[in-house]
Amino acid sequence: MELTINHTLRTFNVLPKTLEALIFMELPEKKKGIAVALNNCIIPQSFWSETILNNKDSVLIITATQGG
Repeated sequence: MELTINHTLRTFNVLPKTLEALIFMELPEKKKGIAVALNNCIIPQSFWSETILNNKDSVLIITATQGG
């Protein structure tokens, strides 16, 4: 099964079931400062746990960084 994450095709034996599960896999140490779009639609963090992922979905994950 495949997902495109930040414009890179990734293959999974078993897809993460939800967007929240994917974010936890990709950024386990990060809890804040994350924005996510699924198939070009921004998904509010309050909906991550109920947003189901499907084969061939495209996910864009943006994280805030400090600096100047």
